[in-house]
Amino acid sequence: MKALVVDDDPITLTLLRDSLKYLGYEVATARNGREALEHLDKEQCRLVISDWIMPEMDGIALCKAIRERPIGGYVYIVLLTSKGGTTNLVEGYAAGADDFMSKPFEPAELNSRLRTARRILSLESRDVTIFALARLAESRESNTGIHVERSRCFAQTLSRDLAAEGKFPDEINGEFIRLIYLTSPLHDIGKIGIPDNVLLKTEPLDKKDYETIKTHTTRGATTLDEALKDFPEARFLRMARDIVLNHHERYDGTGYPKGIRGDDIPLCARIYALADAYDAMISEHVYKGAIDFDRAREEIVAERGKQFDPDVVDSFLRCEERFIEIGNTAQDPTETHSESASEKA
Repeated sequence: MKALVVDDDPITLTLLRDSLKYLGYEVATARNGREALEHLDKEQCRLVISDWIMPEMDGIALCKAIRERPIGGYVYIVLLTSKGGTTNLVEGYAAGADDFMSKPFEPAELNSRLRTARRILSLESRDVTIFALARLAESRESNTGIHVERSRCFAQTLSRDLAAEGKFPDEINGEFIRLIYLTSPLHDIGKIGIPDNVLLKTEPLDKKDYETIKTHTTRGATTLDEALKDFPEARFLRMARDIVLNHHERYDGTGYPKGIRGDDIPLCARIYALADAYDAMISEHVYKGAIDFDRAREEIVAERGKQFDPDVVDSFLRCEERFIEIGNTAQDPTETHSESASEKA
């Protein structure tokens, strides 16, 4: 992440620049608000740390100018100040500041403020990224919306049950349950890169086509890895990447793309694998008809310890009624069942 430090005091400017570089930030500097705005016109910075009192344009005026300008993405602003009191804080917040830090600053306090900034910025980036990528993925194939909605509900149901049963206490918490619901719609984002003549094929896939379809896992993971370079602490991106890459791995190690097995497969992917497979079973496709819950349950139980994590299968059995309810209430009566053969993958 790139930060812009604004201060007319060269000593403070140097200390802040060096501290931020030590924490892994790319840093630009400016000596007053006008220089800062000129820099923001040329290059985007998501974080601005500015002194309050400066010549030409002070920190308050800079805050107002940033909020009024059409700068892409949210800019998180921290004001450095020796001013105290409620009145000054209100003035700063009213101008658009997000946080304040006393001068002279303490490195530990700076790090704490920056953690908050990263968390806020990652929330904005998360929602925008997921919305854009999910819509892009859905645009490649028709009739994917119902599958996405049902399978994310199945995954959330399994996660809640596993948490209630005390399974995986070090991994499943409230955030895990929220994120698996939020990120699982991206599971097939890699299909954006699959050629139309393969992705939209309505007849059975041959071996070459199937191998091409299988690359959607690595293609999607590569896309999300690029986003993770900018937001390495964004847990939603990491979970999305784990699901995208691993939702076709099998518990016994015979899946793809890497053939990993058991607990080496991320938990979120083991959960989503069952949710995805179950929805495929109860859905009608051009290459097969839908099957009822009893038959789907038999197939899933038969794959316990093979395709699916035994704990996740046991959770599925505890959640039978909820799965039936989701399957029945999330049907689209106008669905034409014209899915492509690529959905086999």
